[in-house]
Amino acid sequence: METIYIDGSRGEGGGQILRTSLTLACITGKSLRMENIRAARRKPGLARQHLSCVHAACQICDGHCQGDALGSQVLDFQPGPIRSSDFTFDIGSAGSVSLVIQTVLPALFLAGKPSTVTVTGGTHNPWAPPFDFLHETFLPAIADAGFRTDCRLIKHGFLPAGGGKITFEIQPWQADAGRMINLCEPSNNAQINARIYTARLPEHVAQKQRALLLQSNLNIKHIEHIEVTDSDGPGNCLMIRLCNGGTAVFTTFGMRRKPSRDVVNEAVTLADDFLSSDAAVDRYLADQLLIYMALSKAGCYTTNELSTHLTTNIETINKFLPVSFKTEQQDRIYRISCIPA
Repeated sequence: METIYIDGSRGEGGGQILRTSLTLACITGKSLRMENIRAARRKPGLARQHLSCVHAACQICDGHCQGDALGSQVLDFQPGPIRSSDFTFDIGSAGSVSLVIQTVLPALFLAGKPSTVTVTGGTHNPWAPPFDFLHETFLPAIADAGFRTDCRLIKHGFLPAGGGKITFEIQPWQADAGRMINLCEPSNNAQINARIYTARLPEHVAQKQRALLLQSNLNIKHIEHIEVTDSDGPGNCLMIRLCNGGTAVFTTFGMRRKPSRDVVNEAVTLADDFLSSDAAVDRYLADQLLIYMALSKAGCYTTNELSTHLTTNIETINKFLPVSFKTEQQDRIYRISCIPA
């Protein structure tokens, strides 16, 4: 069995390299030897969240691994055949449920039969895409290439309490040579909305953030306040949503001793930078589309930033799959295309 060797210190040096390598090992049947895991992080090695990704990958293909321990910087993973089933994963912390889904979803699309995945942990975590991004941005984007799944938020989970839960119903990939991800045109005339989540916080937090949003330079049409009642702990999450066919979601989080003005300004800056670029895909969606383009051996999009997450993901995918990615820059946008190698 062929073994792929991955240096986890390359590029962005974080967990994305691990997640992409695990799912591609499942898909290709190639063994994985990964060293220097998360070498660029303050606490290198596998954290609880990353261990959840490793164990989830093992479950979906009856795989075997060595080095699956907290703090481990070396992992050996031998995958078996991908299988469909009803899977349940519990991170045991406020670690992101989105990142566990990111690990298993591409492989389960190729299982041949439907699967259900339920993950417990953090649904709204400052260091990962929130559930809203998955539901409103990511899943509609990959559906264009025949990757279809329904998802549902069962319970909210904020940092640090966690305890949130989401479920995914995954259909087998409907591969069609005439369908691909094609997101190259900018979202002109997008309607701008905002969403504020508060859990176990005083009412004035949402009121202050709403007032600041209305004072911003964005022409926000509607502001929704969701007072979360099922959370195990306090939380505050603010989103600016650009709606025009697809939806781009820009998220910031309130924290203790972080003024509401900073929370709002961060989200407004992210949205404003994207709107002024004429790109179709934001930096967070850009690196997540790559693996689905690689499986389709086709697709293209434009984005406003060539992040290290994106370039590292391209490098990792090229280790496993016979595809090439072409990057072209024009003014403030980058066009990323995928073609067979």
